[in-house]
Amino acid sequence: MAKSTIPRGKLVRKFGENIFGNPKYDTLLNKKPYSPGQHGTKRRRRPSNYGIQLQEKQKIKAMYGLLERQFRNYFHKAEKMTGETGTNLLQLLECRLDNVVYRLGLASTRAQARQLVSHAHFLLNNRKCNYPSSSLKPGDIIHVRDRSKKMDIIMNSMKRIKGDIELPWLELDKAKMTGTFLAVPERDEMALTVNEQLVVELYSK
Repeated sequence: MAKSTIPRGKLVRKFGENIFGNPKYDTLLNKKPYSPGQHGTKRRRRPSNYGIQLQEKQKIKAMYGLLERQFRNYFHKAEKMTGETGTNLLQLLECRLDNVVYRLGLASTRAQARQLVSHAHFLLNNRKCNYPSSSLKPGDIIHVRDRSKKMDIIMNSMKRIKGDIELPWLELDKAKMTGTFLAVPERDEMALTVNEQLVVELYSK
């Protein structure tokens, strides 16, 4: 399974934001609030419009753990859909199985969710599904396989969930370790600090 080889700590410092959700990167940013590399502490020139657009694309790619070809395929699919291309793109990414597992709190990061899905620790509509990129539809149900419910990595993730999840498009039953994908999220329901329009502008050149 192809994946980026760039250390996540460097990516977090590059973007100046904890894009992976792991608390350890908050500590890293507090300790080193500057770009990686020997010149990271020096003042840099203001980036061009192209540079800003490119960085936003790289940020979104890194958040969802995608390579360039995968990301471009999602963008082209979003272009063919009705509605705003940028919103369509984010909806396609948010509907991925690994992302939904992360959003439900069944994994602490998207990377961890991707690994758990790949190792078949979840069932989708009572069927084995080990494809992280599987696209969910409203009404789909995810639950932890019986043999995986006592895994430390999943138990620890469940302990971090306090109360109900705040995303209206998902529903979680902690007792049964089951999540329901209720609807495709609207843009304001995604809780994302990204500017997808910059990506649309980049690809439109």
